[in-house]
Parts: sequence; structure tokens; C-alpha cells
Amino acid sequence: MPVPLSLNDLNALPETEFMRYFGAVLEHSPRYAQAVCAGRPYTSAETVAAAFIQVAFRDGPEAQLALIRAHPDLAGKAALAGEVTAESASEQASAGLDRLSPEEYAEFHRLNAAYHQKFDMPFVVCVREHTKASIMRGAFDRLNNTPEQERQQAIHEIGRIARLRVLDLIEPDLTEPDLNETAGEAT
Repeated sequence: MPVPLSLNDLNALPETEFMRYFGAVLEHSPRYAQAVCAGRPYTSAETVAAAFIQVAFRDGPEAQLALIRAHPDLAGKAALAGEVTAESASEQASAGLDRLSPEEYAEFHRLNAAYHQKFDMPFVVCVREHTKASIMRGAFDRLNNTPEQERQQAIHEIGRIARLRVLDLIEPDLTEPDLNETAGEAT
């Protein structure tokens, strides 16, 4: 994981460095980093994260499908072989997907296959916000979606993934209030 940048440093990066630094925010899709770079200067990490989400949501359905399909299967063969991005590997590990029992692996394999058969894309979820059990429940539930509902849900999840990845790459802004502390003061 790279050293987090300050907002001043982020806003001053040459475009090629910006793209290198933020190119993996949206899986194997550095063109989005280029679009976000063009929107500088940014005033907070959240505005950078929002810019990544906006460029993905602005794309048409075919480009969104390409972005979704750039994501690996959860606990899939690529993950087991170490052929996913460092970000994806770390995220899958955070939910314990790198430590599945043979039965759990077989169940994920069946879910991935059913998901691909119905939607022709991988199941995408922000695993950092889930456990193995909640990921599996979510996959079963989402198999009931229509293809359009699922494309929209996958893009929503990609936005959640992008936000967390961006926040990891930028130093926290000490002038923004901690939302947890603010919420605690109001009670």
C-alpha cells in the first residue's frame, strides 16, 4: 500500500503520477483516474472519492459492464492463484475469503457459477463491509435481481469499494469533523 498523500501533494501531482497512484481505485480501469485527475483541485478525500463514483455512474451501460467484468470472482481461481490486484487480494483477505474451508470454497464456486450464468459478470460487493456469511447471503439474495437491477447494484458496490480505496490513499483531513465523534456529541 502506498504512503497516503496529502491533498496538496495530490493536487500537484503530474497527470501520469496521478494515474499511476490512483489507477487501481477502479479495478483494471485507469481511464477513470485520468478523468478524476482532470477535475482537480480537490478539497477533501471525500470529494476525490465522489469524483471516482461520479465518473463510473456517468458511463453508459456497456462501459459499466466492462468495469464490473474487470473485477475478479470472490474466492475465485484468480484470487487463489494470486492473480488479482493487491487491493482485491487485501480486501478479500479482510473478509476471510483467503481462509475458506473446502466446503466454503465449493459454495463460493457454485455461487460464482450461478451468478455468471444469470448475469454474465462477476458478483461484486464491497467485501470490507461484510463477513463471509453476509457476502454469501447477499449473493443468494442478489441472484433474484433482474440483470438491470444487478448492473446498478454492482456499480453501487464499486462506488463503495472506490471510496474506501481512495480514503486509504489520502491522508485524513484533520479539519473535517470526525463523523463518529460528532454523532456521539449529539446524543
